Amino acid sequence: MRRFSIVAALVLTALVAGCGQQSSELASSEALPAPPPPPPPPPVLAQGVASPENDTIVVSATRVTGAQQDSPLAVTSVTAETLSGDIATSDLVAAAPGDSTRNRYYVPPVLVPGPDDREKYDGETVSPIKLVRAEPVSTFSVDVDTGAYANVRRFLNQGQLPPKAAVRTEEMINYFRYDYARPSSRDVPFSVTTNVTTTPWNSESRLVRIGLRGYDIARDERPAANLVFLLDVSGSMNNQDKLPLLKSALKTLTNNLSDQDRVSIVVYAGAAGLVLEPTNDKGKIKRALDQLEAGGSTAGGAGIKLAYQIARDNRIKDGVNRVIMATDGDFNVGISDRDRLIELIESNRDDGITLTTLGFGQGNYNEALMEQAADHGNGNYAYIDSAQEAQKVLADEMQSTLFTIAKDVKVQVEFNPKQISQYRLIGYENRALREEDFDNDKIDAGDIGAGHQVTAIYEVVPADAQGWIKPRRYEQTELKVERGRESEMAFVKLRYKLPNEDTSKLLAFAVQGETLRTAKRPKGDMAFAVAVAAFGQKLRADPYLKDFNFDDILQMADGQNGYLRQEFIKLAEIARGQSGAD
Repeated sequence: MRRFSIVAALVLTALVAGCGQQSSELASSEALPAPPPPPPPPPVLAQGVASPENDTIVVSATRVTGAQQDSPLAVTSVTAETLSGDIATSDLVAAAPGDSTRNRYYVPPVLVPGPDDREKYDGETVSPIKLVRAEPVSTFSVDVDTGAYANVRRFLNQGQLPPKAAVRTEEMINYFRYDYARPSSRDVPFSVTTNVTTTPWNSESRLVRIGLRGYDIARDERPAANLVFLLDVSGSMNNQDKLPLLKSALKTLTNNLSDQDRVSIVVYAGAAGLVLEPTNDKGKIKRALDQLEAGGSTAGGAGIKLAYQIARDNRIKDGVNRVIMATDGDFNVGISDRDRLIELIESNRDDGITLTTLGFGQGNYNEALMEQAADHGNGNYAYIDSAQEAQKVLADEMQSTLFTIAKDVKVQVEFNPKQISQYRLIGYENRALREEDFDNDKIDAGDIGAGHQVTAIYEVVPADAQGWIKPRRYEQTELKVERGRESEMAFVKLRYKLPNEDTSKLLAFAVQGETLRTAKRPKGDMAFAVAVAAFGQKLRADPYLKDFNFDDILQMADGQNGYLRQEFIKLAEIARGQSGAD
């Protein structure tokens, strides 16, 4: 940089001298404008910023104390070697009181321009049709994430249809609550509800809804929580819909903490640092959030390592120990390989520290990483597109977010070929499990929090109806079903573990085939669930919806009460306009 400045100054001097010679030869006496000043000297590197002479990387968000503050907050430095290894207690160093002219966490802005369409999604193709004769069993892990719905809403509110890969229909459905019965006892942590209706887009098929509802707990019954806020303060977060919204969202969460809860704050930019030691002082937490600014690259891997270390060092026995990561997911320094990140997250999950991910922003949003990190971290993923969504996720649903009532919850449905010939599961493509995984307690699956709901919808074809797949020439015609079970349509099994147990429990019940013949058009609560399912599949260009369009979806959802359901109707209207439908 210094060499460049000297050369630039010499060239500028020569140009000025040449202009002076030419001006003396001009006949006109008009004065030429003064030459521009030489470029400024190269900036001096701030203390703690990495340079060729100093390979120690200090977090950009250094705490600088001010006159009105009682004491400095701890800051962590992470060496270059630490970024690729485990973070030990010896790596944690306290920042000495520094320059009092700055009273904030400051991250030097290092913004690298890039395209606005670098968002990453792991879209799956629409689930295929299954023949009951060949594959009578469907197995999947439950999903309580809701991020896809909020992200889809963001696209629609900006006047565009979302990418197909951004739509996960099960998260669209599970964004809403339904009229499921409360569990009767904590001995069984959730209730199970089933409904069968006709299919609005296919007269030959039926829809089977399976709904779970976890038991609720009172606020004063919730165990203490040890939370580590892991916050991305890199340059990519320097937008109004990112870091400022992140601060507002976490203040909402802070307001809903109890006196027994503790919060630590870890930030990461070019490196990772601890900027707030564990505290239950809400004022301290909010002041620390207020003083964060964005800039630098994104050492997300180092941040996750440090956050887990802080969570482990401050573990609350029989309490909630969770890292809450808030970012746009744009990792570019440190552990950026997703498989290595997932391994790190899984190892800490097995040690009892769970992970919630909160996504922010657009343009470079890495939704694929956010969703997978939460899934493997036994937590949940939400996308925060507004202060209102922050209120829903971090205040209204906080009990569900923090307190797990059942873990490794799996669903398995076996269809009776005497009653059902073909089926498909709507959504859950990236939650599918093998049949043998159901009884294997070593296989990880989704968790259910207090008050959580999970909804799954199957589209099935009765044995005497015409399905999507035509009969085969050499298909076996004789079907044998154990006597006494011919009238069953399906057998539903749920396997789950209580939070502090490693051996799963089983729930099982049969769904009678008579419900296929008595099924009626969806109404009320079921109609809305079907409308949301169709909306998600329509955005995914599901060919099995046939000619079912946005007008049909709006008709199905008509008459619903409540702000969120009314908002859904508005979004469906926007989607209709963007799709060019009449």
